[in-house]
Amino acid sequence: MKKLFTAFLALFLSATASTTFAQYANQKMMVGQPAPELAYNNPEEKVLKLSEIYKGRYVLLDFWASWCRPCRNANPRLVALYEKYKDQKFTNAKKGFTVVSVSLDRDKKAWVDAIDKDGMIWPYHMSDLGSWNSEAAEIYGVQFIPQCFLIGPDGKIVGKYASFEAAEADLMKAMK
Repeated sequence: MKKLFTAFLALFLSATASTTFAQYANQKMMVGQPAPELAYNNPEEKVLKLSEIYKGRYVLLDFWASWCRPCRNANPRLVALYEKYKDQKFTNAKKGFTVVSVSLDRDKKAWVDAIDKDGMIWPYHMSDLGSWNSEAAEIYGVQFIPQCFLIGPDGKIVGKYASFEAAEADLMKAMK
């Protein structure tokens, strides 16, 4: 009886877990589709356009916020990933690799302070300061953060990930 109960419990938990994770899978963006345009202000109030950034390079489009503990805890590892790949040579990407951070913050000071405090040294940060009502999050179907997408130099989505670490395998495949 105990073995039967244990087997039933394991089956129930695995079914529940797969249903739970499936409900959070991003269904809006598909690998291979063109990356939708994003054009938002950076901290200096200059509009950055995603389409101008990805031309000739791989871009990790990272959705995050200063108030998101998992995001902030991951930022040192994201900085390390950026440092590791920013000067690498990639197939069909003369400009290499960069990160574009899209913040779901509402408070500009908190956003800018987090960029500085976490050492997010890449030049591409954008936000509409809409928090969960962010137009960028809506366009990309972002329902949780952190979440990211790898965009190829052709402007197409190479991968979508619940964490940036999963993108490293695709980056390694794209290296010369």
